[in-house]
Amino acid sequence: MRPRATGATGRANRHRGEVEAIIDGERRILCLTLGSLAELETAFAADSLAGLARRFSAGGLKAEDLIVILGAGLRGGGNIVSDEDVAGMSVAGGLAGLARLAGDLLAAAFGSDADTPVRPDP
Repeated sequence: MRPRATGATGRANRHRGEVEAIIDGERRILCLTLGSLAELETAFAADSLAGLARRFSAGGLKAEDLIVILGAGLRGGGNIVSDEDVAGMSVAGGLAGLARLAGDLLAAAFGSDADTPVRPDP
């Protein structure tokens, strides 16, 4: 069964940290809300948001890291998905596309203009 988006209608609002993406052929909104960021702090054992940003800027993200980041972003955007659901999803561009999406999401959340706070190793 394909998870359905809920509450993710309309266009992404970058000022609210939202990112729009086509995932499995469906337009979805991703957003790292305060709850999503708390979820990431726990998942990555970060002691603060600054620690979380340092973790992402250090690079070397694993596939599992991308799943956790994108899962948190999808749930923050109102999509009902589990990390297991996310593991089976695809975007245009394959792994590089997923890494770009995670980078865009983190840049939107942390307010980075030029440099994304994540350096994935696709």
